[in-house]
Amino acid sequence: MNLKRYLSSALVITELELRKIRHDQSQIWLRVVQPVLWLTVFGVTFSKIRAIPTGDFSYLQFMTPGILAQSVIFVAIFYGIVVVWERDLGLLNKLLSTPAPASAIVMGKSLAAGVRGLFQAIAIVILALIMKIELILTPLSILGVFGIIILCGMCFSSMSIALASVLRNRERMMGIGQAIMMPLFFASNAIYPLSIMPGWLKVIAIGNPLSYVVDAIRALLVTGDLSSIGIDMLVICVSTIMLVVLASFGFRRILS
Repeated sequence: MNLKRYLSSALVITELELRKIRHDQSQIWLRVVQPVLWLTVFGVTFSKIRAIPTGDFSYLQFMTPGILAQSVIFVAIFYGIVVVWERDLGLLNKLLSTPAPASAIVMGKSLAAGVRGLFQAIAIVILALIMKIELILTPLSILGVFGIIILCGMCFSSMSIALASVLRNRERMMGIGQAIMMPLFFASNAIYPLSIMPGWLKVIAIGNPLSYVVDAIRALLVTGDLSSIGIDMLVICVSTIMLVVLASFGFRRILS
């Protein structure tokens, strides 16, 4: 299959996935509740305590990119459950009977997860503006953040699909999703800087792709310091490619 047909197949899958939002928008807004609580309750409380050093920026400014990233992975990390559900309904068999290769299906589904993440991110940014949190909102910073969010959604939804190819059960996927999401979040620089972490946690955070997502978003929206964004983007892109490839190899196993 040539590149044009491959991309066309992936975009068709993406479009099919995004149609689901038109029929049920509640799933977007319900998944915003948890990140909103983190920002309005946890964030406001810790900004009053001033227990976490954040340099020249308020704790709410520091935390907003982390909560924005969390809202995206909250959608993406459970994407494997949707794939297992589609298998149970027989929809996955129909998809795999089309000329589209498994990797194009995974690419399309992961891209759709990334686009869904944009809705979560927009809601968090609007909330931040309502709370009068100062952010850098230029056309370039917004476009950069949107691109990072899409890659973040693709990265963690591919991870979820790869896990679905091993677990192949909705209950197991729900359990593993909960077990993975919070450790990913806490073992990152989302709500506290690397400098105050114990050594063992810092090592984990450095190997956590979410840390680089948060660092890149924080650079674009808060600090304006883009000196490390090249490394951040490299890690995010490599992680995304590796997980999409891994999910593609195991995709057909979901049917077994």
